[in-house]
Amino acid sequence: MRSAHRSLVRWANNVRAWAFWNVRGWSLWKEPHRIIGLVAILITAEAAAIAVSAATVHIETRQLILFGLLVGCVAVTVELTRQEGEKTGLIKDIYSAWGLPAAILLPPIYVLVLTLVHYSFVQWRVRQAVIYKRMYTAAEVGLALAAAGLTFRWLQRTVLPTDPTGTEHNVVWCLVLVVAVLVFWVINKSLVMLVIRGSDPTADVRQEFFSREPLYNDTAELCIGALLTYAVATNLFLVPVALPVVALLQRSLRHAQLLNASRTDAKTGLLNARTWEAEAEAEVARAVRARMALAVAVLDIDFFKLVNDTYGHLFGDEVLKEIARCLPGVLREYDSAGRFGGEEFVLLLPHTRAVDAFRIADRVRDHISGLSLITSDGQQVEVTVSVGVAALDAGSSRELSELLAAADAALYRAKRDGRNQVQMISTTRGLSASGARVATAANAFGGASSPPSVWDVVQSRKQSPASDGHAPPASNGEGVRAGALPRR
Repeated sequence: MRSAHRSLVRWANNVRAWAFWNVRGWSLWKEPHRIIGLVAILITAEAAAIAVSAATVHIETRQLILFGLLVGCVAVTVELTRQEGEKTGLIKDIYSAWGLPAAILLPPIYVLVLTLVHYSFVQWRVRQAVIYKRMYTAAEVGLALAAAGLTFRWLQRTVLPTDPTGTEHNVVWCLVLVVAVLVFWVINKSLVMLVIRGSDPTADVRQEFFSREPLYNDTAELCIGALLTYAVATNLFLVPVALPVVALLQRSLRHAQLLNASRTDAKTGLLNARTWEAEAEAEVARAVRARMALAVAVLDIDFFKLVNDTYGHLFGDEVLKEIARCLPGVLREYDSAGRFGGEEFVLLLPHTRAVDAFRIADRVRDHISGLSLITSDGQQVEVTVSVGVAALDAGSSRELSELLAAADAALYRAKRDGRNQVQMISTTRGLSASGARVATAANAFGGASSPPSVWDVVQSRKQSPASDGHAPPASNGEGVRAGALPRR
């Protein structure tokens, strides 16, 4: 008896210690006012919807049976997620497969409560997320499902034929169901995108929600939900039969997520070195075969070791993430960025002439130099990058390894000549970069006879009076200094 009492007291103390009760300590208050307002409005709307629907519902035995079956399936699905070790969030939530039948076939109170049950299970059994984010997700999903259910019932009363056995009735019923599913999808995605763009205006919601893979996943999930709704409409005891199908869908979606995770760098979200190289090799081979221009750039953060030593490695990680976040905004849609390791990034610029590649690289450099990074103690830190560009001119034949070696040599020269600048090597123009004269005696990639390597070119120019960094810029526009004085 004492043991049971101690366990009960321990459980009560744990509940009181939850961060949920410390409302003043919620990280929500650090968000912009528009996010605070949006979260408050949505959670209030969810509470009001539950109160109104609970006051008007007429409970029936069949409804309670179906609700109980759906709660059981939700619990099993969440438990399978936990047992498979998915505590890091690397999984797509397929709750709508269970939520749609509740929204379409039951009064709104049931789907609103079922949604709260589902996300409470996830918070308790799988992963403890920031509490206001979990509450917002539960509110927007619940309200979107309730809106879908109300849309279905309204259309059912207004457009559905009176004969329940005819073909026309079945066709219209399916069309009404499709409309209700689309209502759920539009409201759900709109509310999610609204809060994402409110928190981070630079977020690429189009890639996140409207690229091929997310649309395919959403379609598969909603189709399973629609089929389950149709099956349960005829026999509610078919709900548990859908469990293996939903579990299989969840595993297939997890496979796609893991495949995508294997292609990206965990810290920055850009392509990792192996994936970027594979894609770049294919693009270079295509450019050579089609006799098209192409460029590769290697970007290195200036004095990054000093940043780590001064402000700590955690802030250094934030620098990497911030640069990775800004790259898609200054590159074109068909360009490709990756992290090559340490503080180095690589850019693939298809269909790009040498002069255009130089301008793009300088735009990237200029944008990064304008970033304002704040440390944990409020200090403002500015970082700069040096960029080496290797341009493959139309009609030239080179491999990716040669382009990377050339870009690395140009980067070496940018570092040597003062940092925070762009230097470029072209297959036909040789070494052509900021503060340096265009190489005329030797091509940096090598000529047809006895070609020197890019490193030979760099070393020879280190010993040449024309390459000491004080020579006048080239007159063709490609040798103009691209950057301010280095920040030390």
